Amino acid sequence: MLNLIHLKVLVSVARHESVTEAAKELHYSQSSVSHHLARLEAATAAKLVQRVGRGIRLTPEGHLLAIRATEIIGRVDAATNELAAQVGLQAGRVRLAANASVLSTIVPKAAATLAQAHPGLELILIDRHPVEALQMLRHGEIDVALIFQHAGAPLEEEEGFHLVHLCDDPIYLVSRQPDDNIANHRHSAWIGGCARCQEELFTVCRRDGFIPRIASLSDDMVVVQALVAAGKGVTTLPGLALQAHRRPDVHTTELTDFPRQIYAVTYGDPPHPPATMALIQALRDSVE
Repeated sequence: MLNLIHLKVLVSVARHESVTEAAKELHYSQSSVSHHLARLEAATAAKLVQRVGRGIRLTPEGHLLAIRATEIIGRVDAATNELAAQVGLQAGRVRLAANASVLSTIVPKAAATLAQAHPGLELILIDRHPVEALQMLRHGEIDVALIFQHAGAPLEEEEGFHLVHLCDDPIYLVSRQPDDNIANHRHSAWIGGCARCQEELFTVCRRDGFIPRIASLSDDMVVVQALVAAGKGVTTLPGLALQAHRRPDVHTTELTDFPRQIYAVTYGDPPHPPATMALIQALRDSVE
């Protein structure tokens, strides 16, 4: 029978590819980590790790079990939190992942609202892009993901995610000089961001009949505006990013009819745990 402690040891070893580092993370001795791995191999009748030089690596069977173990541990943690939530949201935790522009604008207001309504509930915040946040949600590592999609993009619900629309966030052209026409920059250098941001950028530019030439890449709203101010290119940024940080020496022009849509995402069908629903309600309140 699989043991949860053994699975946690395997996940830690997989993450660090080191018994020594896994022992440090788990506050175990190295011999204890090796013992748990040996017990897990005996329970599964499979070789899970192999020595390579002075280190170790997981076998294909070990990698497979480590992936499943991550999901199992995440679900057990989620169940623990749900149980705590059922006793009146007096304790427990709820975990949220979101990108920087949302974490610095919408989330702090929601966190304050949640803390006032449920002071015993711990809110854990993680900075992640939408694709990473959805992966964490699927694995049970978080309870809510805040994501963005541009208008017209297919929703993610068919993959088992449940989306709650929070608000629309307008997109702006960010340039060094005043300019209200994105088509004027068909030959300009552009600053791109994460994969989903670049998908959004390409869609906006295709609407005006050209494909942008990406000359620089950064996900940091501070860095991007600094590059624009230095004449290294133009870009697009959402309104929430500009609300969080706005340089006075760049110019912004709203691109109408193409907002970014912000969603709170949970995994699986409702009803969701009370702590999760309390967080979503706090997020709704913060945008209203």
